Amino acid sequence: MDALEIQPLDRPVNADISIPGSKSITNRVLLIAALSDGITRLEGALFSDDTRYMAQALERLGVNVESDEATASVTVTGTGGNIPVSEADLFIGNSGTTARFLTAYLGLGKGTYTIDGTPPMRGRPIQDLLDGLKHLGVNAFSKMQNGCPPIVIEASGLQGGRTFMAGHHSSQYFTALLLVAPYAQQDVEIRVEGDLVSKPYIDITLETMRSFGVEVINDGYNTFHIRAGQRYQPQTYQIEPDASNASYFWGAAALTGGRVQILGLTADSIQGDVQFTDVLAQMGCTVQFHPDGIEVQGPDQLSGIDIDLNTMPDVVQTLCAIAPFASGPVTVRNVANLRIKETDRIAAMAKELQKLGVSVDVHPDSLTVYPTDQIQPAELDTYDDHRMAMSLSLIGLKVPGLVIRNPNCVHKTFPTFFTALETLRENA
Repeated sequence: MDALEIQPLDRPVNADISIPGSKSITNRVLLIAALSDGITRLEGALFSDDTRYMAQALERLGVNVESDEATASVTVTGTGGNIPVSEADLFIGNSGTTARFLTAYLGLGKGTYTIDGTPPMRGRPIQDLLDGLKHLGVNAFSKMQNGCPPIVIEASGLQGGRTFMAGHHSSQYFTALLLVAPYAQQDVEIRVEGDLVSKPYIDITLETMRSFGVEVINDGYNTFHIRAGQRYQPQTYQIEPDASNASYFWGAAALTGGRVQILGLTADSIQGDVQFTDVLAQMGCTVQFHPDGIEVQGPDQLSGIDIDLNTMPDVVQTLCAIAPFASGPVTVRNVANLRIKETDRIAAMAKELQKLGVSVDVHPDSLTVYPTDQIQPAELDTYDDHRMAMSLSLIGLKVPGLVIRNPNCVHKTFPTFFTALETLRENA
């Protein structure tokens, strides 16, 4: 589809929704399974562009990956930290996790490897990670010398030792090093320069590593210590539904004054984005945690909010999409790292909301969205960014004439998003 018009709902939603597995967890566990020595079965895995790029890259590197979309399962035969091939050219689309995780993983190899992606990926910075790897004995560099893909990794094993990276750009650089550090020749110490963004995503990393038998000493998110010689233990692992993608359906409940329960997500989730429900509660929603799901009930009128979302950058766009319908301004602070995602998400969200007649103030690390009495019809651009498409679609549930261009970009993390969105109509 080149474009899709979202049809408004005529009454509040009332639905129990099942959504696919977490992209963040799926790609972490795919790499962990490849590093283990034995067979790991992933259940509830996500099948999307990002996870396919990861699985296909591992296969090209000599790891056996068997996927069964019908049962949402993947079976990986790990190679014990060895990379069977000495040369590979890997195409990873616009998958940031795949690019960053593989760059560190390939440091364990013995040979020369190249990672490249789409034009947007060629504009996404990765220099911090390359510098971090250099201190651990890996020669990885940007082929165009601009700190972005394509990346060349000349590897002869991960020596280990002490390294450091700036913390304010992306937590994925740290996750990449953490995941492979147990297979270094020496213990690894990773120091954070400045404050580390998106700490809950580091929590996901540490919890998945722990589930597979590897411990990390976390010194206040300032320094991470990983003992060499630890090994991931193959197992059967259940992947949670994606909490970031759940935010759109909780947002639909908030917008329409209705009720949505996301099945399979609970208060015990390892994903920090389940705390988006706390944000919605501050705006007037009622949140209930059930043994088999998390339920949000929207209010008659959403309240404005002023909030720091540094720990939850992936739900910023969801919040901005429901913001015009609040009784007061919605300000999101401390999210400068949104400018180096799939697109500059601060600038992109402001531009598209303004097409709808919404007033937005933009600052380097924040934005404020003001209440709007009259949303005007418009065709909205998505910048090939899945989160732009999914979040902006919520506005179309409330007002007519909203068209999403390039809706297929949701295939990056949630291929069935628009089908799932239609189930809200069926249950309204």
